[in-house]
Amino acid sequence: MATPPSREMAWQHLCAWTEGESLRRHARSVEIVLRAAAYHYGAGETDVEEWGLAGMLHDADYEKWPEEHPHKIVAWLRDRAQGEPTHERIAHAISAHYTQWGVPYDSLLDKALLACDELTGFIGACCLVRPEGISTLKPKSVKKKLKDKRFAASVERSEVFAGVEMLGVDLSEHIQFIIDALKPHADELGLQGSSHG
Repeated sequence: MATPPSREMAWQHLCAWTEGESLRRHARSVEIVLRAAAYHYGAGETDVEEWGLAGMLHDADYEKWPEEHPHKIVAWLRDRAQGEPTHERIAHAISAHYTQWGVPYDSLLDKALLACDELTGFIGACCLVRPEGISTLKPKSVKKKLKDKRFAASVERSEVFAGVEMLGVDLSEHIQFIIDALKPHADELGLQGSSHG
């Protein structure tokens, strides 16, 4: 039976397909948040690696093959699967992380990836324009920025709201959860704010 890719192997694969620092940082950010989400939203300790890999790899093919995203990374996971259910769960979650693709949301992981992906990127953008970055960021500020369509315009607000609704969580509480997950990694992720150069 095939084993799921190790974190090291998955990261090497991501880096082979993704040269841009910002997309690598997004992959790492969503990995961190999904690992925390496995505990926070009740999946459990046994699912932490699986959820983390889904977060890390969800955009792995976007830089090289934007028109085929996410089919390349999904195919890579399924080619390795050989009946291993972990691969399929990760592949399915990645294939569903945008509502317009029409893929059903079958598992808690599917819903969590949708709910965390765009919002994690948006929170990162909020940090970049604040002198203190994530250290003083509050959900109220994030929600205010969400209403400003000109700020981080590439973030699809409809996806943020769809994910939160599907996961069945309060938006403010979910924002706070993501902030709390990212905060210990602020230096690594470049979330210290504009006063840190």
